[in-house]
Amino acid sequence: MESSKRNIFVVLVCTVGLLLAALLALSLGAVHFSLPELLYGLKEGDSSTAGRILLHVRLPRLLAAALAGTGLSVSGVLIQTVLQNPLASPGIIGVNAGAGLSVALCMALLPGMILILPFAAFLGALAAVLLVYGVARRAGASRITLVLSGVAISSLMTAGINTLATLYPDIMSGLRDFQSGGFAGVSIGVLIPSGVVTLFGLLVSFLFAGELDVLSLGESTASSLGLPVRFYRFLFLTLAAALAGAAVSFAGLLGFVGLIVPHMARLVLRGSGKRVFIALSALMGATFLILCDTAARMIFAPFELPVGILIAYLGVPFFLWLLFRERRQRHD
Repeated sequence: MESSKRNIFVVLVCTVGLLLAALLALSLGAVHFSLPELLYGLKEGDSSTAGRILLHVRLPRLLAAALAGTGLSVSGVLIQTVLQNPLASPGIIGVNAGAGLSVALCMALLPGMILILPFAAFLGALAAVLLVYGVARRAGASRITLVLSGVAISSLMTAGINTLATLYPDIMSGLRDFQSGGFAGVSIGVLIPSGVVTLFGLLVSFLFAGELDVLSLGESTASSLGLPVRFYRFLFLTLAAALAGAAVSFAGLLGFVGLIVPHMARLVLRGSGKRVFIALSALMGATFLILCDTAARMIFAPFELPVGILIAYLGVPFFLWLLFRERRQRHD
């Protein structure tokens, strides 16, 4: 009971943190807005300069960061649980790169059809995660084998993206921004299909959180409890691919979010089920990416650092720390 109250308090604190991060993202930029100016701009809309900046630049960017953070974080939770590997994440095992290759193909072969990008990204992400999982199982399915398989598949997909950039130089600039990852120039129209996919994936993850709890006990234990393991494993991997693919379709190749945030959530939760874990990861992921994007805009102002580069600076040391911690635990 005590841990349940604590977890509710943590979720409430993270909700407040998300609101404060959103307020900060709307206020800071090339033009700073005080709280009264912010409220006035939102009220006046397109009839004021502040309103145009907020409605057409900062608000879409805020929503994009929140959606991408939510999708990548919950995708990381699902992948780590199903594969029973704390080192797995959409970026590390090639899911993001698979989605990116599909998006690059659409950009090259079907230019202008932005509405199909989330669907194409989903297919690429699903193909990548199933390919990595299949290779790892045939090679022994150890944690390190899974990560190495993901790195290999990710490198292959990235090579495919670079090949497309060479063959279709007219999309080179778009691909460069896509590979760095970021939210510059994003619009509400681009976010709508991805937002629908993200919210649907989040809802289904909540509905089947109980089955995810059982699956986290291990395949043999889950089977002995009557859970159809193959079906739910495929369902959760499909959801993970949809969530990661939706984020990649407009945010580009943002790595490490699906690795960092689930571990941050585990550090503050006590004895909770996967439903609370998913909710907290979604809140923390949205907050984390909003703060990273705000920092990326402000650190070298008036120049803007792609948010994917900033996240890489944070994610690589975090991944190495996890790797060494896993090694110590195995030896202990």
